[in-house]
Parts: sequence; structure tokens; C-alpha cells
Amino acid sequence: MARQSLAPLIERAPRPAAAIPLLAIALVLAAITAIGLLPPGYRVAVGLGLIQGLSEFLPISSSAHLILMPWFMGWPDPGLTFDVALHLGTLGAVLAYFWRDWIRLLVAAPRPGTPDGRLFWLLVLSAIPGGIAGVLFDSLAEQALRSPLLIAGALATMGLVLLAADRFSPRHRHLHAIGIADALLIGIAQAGAIIPGVSRSGITIAVARARGIERASAARFSFLLGTPVIAGAALYKLRHLLDTPGTLNGPFVAGVATAAVVGALSIGALLRYLQRAGLGIFVLYRLLLAALVVTTLALGLR
Repeated sequence: MARQSLAPLIERAPRPAAAIPLLAIALVLAAITAIGLLPPGYRVAVGLGLIQGLSEFLPISSSAHLILMPWFMGWPDPGLTFDVALHLGTLGAVLAYFWRDWIRLLVAAPRPGTPDGRLFWLLVLSAIPGGIAGVLFDSLAEQALRSPLLIAGALATMGLVLLAADRFSPRHRHLHAIGIADALLIGIAQAGAIIPGVSRSGITIAVARARGIERASAARFSFLLGTPVIAGAALYKLRHLLDTPGTLNGPFVAGVATAAVVGALSIGALLRYLQRAGLGIFVLYRLLLAALVVTTLALGLR
């Protein structure tokens, strides 16, 4: 994971673009099989941790998957405890992957005239709209925006937006070419991720691509931006658990660990994949999942 700078990633020998998704599918199927052998309490915790770790950083919406998976499976609502656990897990993932970058950014912060110092303050600027939206509308999202049909619509719509931004935008700008206008627009767009199905990484990558930022740099900025946003969400929710005894138990720890490990692997896999291929596979997945939800509702299966 060692990286010498925040400049675009060093080119490596090309690999088939389909290899990473196929390997990911095989690993997920193996993990699902292993999860089925766990005790019931751990089964749900590890299953949700796997979903969170995969979907938080891929542009497919973690909030949508954490609502739809229990809905499909008939699981009970895991509640606030697992919500906090999964946020802590993905925070661990992004810190584990980018800790060297964050040290460089923090060291450079007093020098905003340097590339890393400027990037630090752009990330701060970009994080503000999402943080405000999270505080103001978190309760609304928890209560009024959990309809599977609404989620299906958001999955499909955002998928088409992602496809258009990726397919028809210029691709010449790199990480340190991001400016104040880019950071503001990405941050404002990130506030829309409060709607399950939109995806924080999906909408920030889409806006970055629409601004002409190449794929790997768009994803990298999105993941770095996710650090303060995920940290804020985890701390905001964690305060509710501190006075509740017995919540920090084995399943809680299992959920945190699973989300952290899978999340870190997802970040690395996506950054490598976007050096060689576009976002079409994620758009296809979004459309197929939306169609599955609509079909399930139409047939009265749920």
C-alpha cells in the first residue's frame, strides 16, 4: 500500500479489465458460504459488514444495500448498534489504506500554497455540505427514505447519471488539478447521498468525472473525502450507544472487523480497476438490482 505521493498512481503492467470483477465475485461467493456456517448473531453482523465493506466504496450505495439485504432476506432491523459498527469499520478501512496520505496532508495543511496543503483545504471545503446535510436530514432519511421502490428509482437514475458522466466527459485532469469550484460542487453533490440508492462515492465520482477529472483521481478524491464524512457519521451515531450497556459485544466487533477488512480491499481493487476500465459494470449492476427490486414488489414476493 506504500505510495510516494498523491499524484496519479504509477502505471503498472496491464491486466484484463474483467479480471478484478470476476475475482471479486468469486471471493464474495466464498465469503457468503463461510458466513452461512457462523452462529446466527454473528451471521447477520458479518453479513452486513461484508455488504458495507463492499458497497461503501464501490459506486453502488451502501445505504441501499443495508436496507435491501434485510428486506430480501427477511432479517430483522439490525438497529443503531450495527449501523455504528459498520461506520466504524469503513472508517478503519479508509484510514488503513490512506494513513500515509493523511499524514502528508496534515503536515502540509499549514502550507496551503503547496499541492498537498491545497488539497487538504479543498477536502475540508468539500466535506462541509455533506456534514451539514447529515446532521439536518439523518432522521428524515432513517424514517421516510427507506422505501424499496424509492431506492430502486435512485439506483437506476444515479446509474444512468454515472454512465453519462463517465462516458461523455473529458479525462485530462488529475488530482492536484482539482480547484475550489470542483471541491464545492463535489461537496454539494455529496449531500444528495442522504437518499439511499444514490451512493456517496457514486455521486462524488460522477460530479468529478463531469468536471473532467480522470477516473482514478476522481475515485481517490472521493475516498479521501470520505474519511472526515464517515468519521463524523460514526461519532454522531456512537454517542447514542455510550450509555447503553452490552452493545459492544462479539457481533459488534465482528461487524466492525469485517467492514474494515473488506472495505480496505475494495478501495485498492477499485483504484486498480479504474486505471484500466470504466464504470459501466457498476451501472449495469445498479440497473439489475433496481429491476430485481421492482420485480420482487410486482410479484408480491415481499
